[in-house]
Amino acid sequence: MSANPSELTRVQELVYELPIAQVMTRNVTTVTPACTIRELKELLRIQRISGVPVVQDGVMVGMISLENVIRALEDGELDATVGAKMTRQVRSVRADDTVVSAVNLFARLGYGRFPVVDAEGHLVGILTQGDIMRGVLRQMEVQWHEEEIQRYRARHIFEDIESDQTSLILRYFVKPHDFVHGGEASSKLKRALERLGAHPRFIRRVAVATYEAETNVMIHSYGGEITAEVRPRRMRLTVVDSGPGIEDVERALQPGYSTAPDWIRELGFGAGMGLNNIRACADEMTLHSEVGVGTRLELTFTLQ
Repeated sequence: MSANPSELTRVQELVYELPIAQVMTRNVTTVTPACTIRELKELLRIQRISGVPVVQDGVMVGMISLENVIRALEDGELDATVGAKMTRQVRSVRADDTVVSAVNLFARLGYGRFPVVDAEGHLVGILTQGDIMRGVLRQMEVQWHEEEIQRYRARHIFEDIESDQTSLILRYFVKPHDFVHGGEASSKLKRALERLGAHPRFIRRVAVATYEAETNVMIHSYGGEITAEVRPRRMRLTVVDSGPGIEDVERALQPGYSTAPDWIRELGFGAGMGLNNIRACADEMTLHSEVGVGTRLELTFTLQ
């Protein structure tokens, strides 16, 4: 089964962001060095675990695992003490370390578990690979619920506000020849519509039309403003710029026509004014331009 790229990215982000303290098991079963292997074997069976830290006077002094128990059984040493059979050189992880550091240790050392200590070295938990998986899934579920709540609130924004006519006004400013930030306005509007729960097909139409309009303002004018008025079933997009204006609107509507200078074309912009793409995306389009003053483009989209 192939992984969904967006889900994989979410998991990777969580692994790099989550502290170990958020996924570890806090209620740790421990034994003392005086505990016998016989007693330990029964404890592991009842608790259904494969190893425990060994603690004396509140300080971790070693680790004892099922593997140690099996060796003691083979040697007939059921009455031997845990202190005699435990591993004294213990590799631990810090509670404030990120999960990714533990993942790397699991992969490199092949251990089944790591004791977790705080900044003072006190035992505060235990970490297994299963803890990591459960912790990441838990956090993904929490984030999913938070996103669902946000989406629900956004989708019902028009229902929750009482007025005779409710609309949401979004404004974006476009600077001339600002190729570094070109496309930001259309991207921001796209994200806003996604959070409002608009249909993906509707969002794509708006995003394409807005991007084309934003690019025109950036290339051909002295700067402008994009205003989106979102209503429950309808959206109006107004693009106003100051600049030279369009001398021949009919010609500008022809595919491939552009007044962009060569240096802008060399940057990969200005191959055509994109008005045909805009008109194909919008339900209604009105274009007014005055030479020496500027251009005003009005688009209407029906919400689905």
